[in-house]
Amino acid sequence: MSSESNIHPLDALHFDNSFIRDLPGDPEPDNYRRQVYDACYSRVQPTAVSNPRLVAYSREMAEQLDLSPEVCESGDFCQVFAGNRLAKGMEAYAICYGGHQFGQWAGQLGDGRAINLGEVINSQGQRLTLQLKGAGLTPYSRSADGLAVLRSSIREFLCSEAMHHLGVPTTRALSVILTGKQVVRDMFYDGNPQLEPGAVVCRVAPSFTRFGNFQIHTARDELGTLKKLADYTIRTDFPHLGQPSVAVYLQWFEEVCRRTAEMIVHWQRVGFVHGVMNTDNMSILGLTIDYGPYGWLENYDPDWTPNTTDAQGRRYRFGNQPKIAYWNLVQLANAIYPLVRRAEPLEQVLTVYTTTFEQGRQAMMANKLGLKQFDPATDEDLAADLFKLLQSAETDMTLFFRGLANIGADGSEAGFHALLESSSYQTLTEENKALAEQWLQAYQTRLRQDARPDEERRAAMNAVNPKYVLRNYLAQQAIDLAEQGDFSMVRELLEVLRHPYDEQPGKDRFAEKRPDWAKQRAGCSMLSCSS
Repeated sequence: MSSESNIHPLDALHFDNSFIRDLPGDPEPDNYRRQVYDACYSRVQPTAVSNPRLVAYSREMAEQLDLSPEVCESGDFCQVFAGNRLAKGMEAYAICYGGHQFGQWAGQLGDGRAINLGEVINSQGQRLTLQLKGAGLTPYSRSADGLAVLRSSIREFLCSEAMHHLGVPTTRALSVILTGKQVVRDMFYDGNPQLEPGAVVCRVAPSFTRFGNFQIHTARDELGTLKKLADYTIRTDFPHLGQPSVAVYLQWFEEVCRRTAEMIVHWQRVGFVHGVMNTDNMSILGLTIDYGPYGWLENYDPDWTPNTTDAQGRRYRFGNQPKIAYWNLVQLANAIYPLVRRAEPLEQVLTVYTTTFEQGRQAMMANKLGLKQFDPATDEDLAADLFKLLQSAETDMTLFFRGLANIGADGSEAGFHALLESSSYQTLTEENKALAEQWLQAYQTRLRQDARPDEERRAAMNAVNPKYVLRNYLAQQAIDLAEQGDFSMVRELLEVLRHPYDEQPGKDRFAEKRPDWAKQRAGCSMLSCSS
């Protein structure tokens, strides 16, 4: 066999691994659990697996990486993205970071089961970091095994791509691959561990740098490394700001505040609840990152959290996400304070978050309601009264807003009641019927003020109110099949979620209320962090 026939297409990817080239690394070559000081990363190797098998891949993400379907469906693709082989130019490493978890400083955290393969420069000149989640132990694994199971891997893969197609800033996913290894997990933390199929997700983002990357160095008084990381981040991910300086650090923080606010507005628009908004799960690029116990609101409830660990305090509930994002930004401001040495300008920059979020929230509500623009004099009450009704009637947020596009300025009261009844998880009470009548009158009066043609308004509403979201019970059904070796629903869901705003004939079963059987079933409502 000629040497040319042994060359794999993945070896033609162009890597420029600036993170490990430009930043200080861990001098210890051995991979064992430990505290890593004054370093941004540790070199590690993924753990080899016995029988990698492709579950699914994202064709859009593959195209962005200049990978053909033939390459993605090849055996070598499975070998590389399960962690059995490093393609030419790949240099594997895990990143050091810390963070606040549920409001408390947790010290060193780091990539406990994520291993970066390197930074690809694609044909468009974009820098994209490839990262395997579930590929084995790193120095940051603490008491865990560095692995991941199929259920959490499918959820992360599908949600990353679903969020992208919804227009929400997010990390992406290239593939999910079964490893052939069984992994022990105590899903409910109740002392009953079970064997589950192991899997690896390949995540993709321009950068996986988090707020916690900066926090760890400040907490340890590693100010030289803090400055190196900040300067690298600005030069690599924010080059338009110019060369690092005190003024540029403030401009950089301002952009992080603005991007974070825009991301949270999108979460509130589609009813997404992250579930674990720790500072180590906040992207410096304003991307949704780390899909653990997430969920979409079904019956509208601002106090709902998908995370069983958060069931008592509900710190990360849907309605609290904007405040938590601000709190996290304050922790980032504290972390970069040594670069600025003045609190006042950092405090002033933080107002950019509140201003951006409030402006974005108002514009988002106008869009969801089909209004030309938000008028605080009337529309604050209009929105507040609607959400009061939706909560009282246990109304499915996604289905309601999608159906609202069909209720015009002259629509019948019966039609609106029918929409509420069809999207509610309870029988409408007389009180809710009265609230609905009052709200409909106010809404239709507002629509008549706008005098916007129904067809134009309907199209605008359908462009921001999705028909299809990744409901937890649908993901669980796909997982149940995949655990039996049937990946068809994973792939069908992926295809449906590629067009969340479109009417898709024959796919209405993916746009239905949560069935009664799923309300309490594991994986279909709340989830644990076990994965």
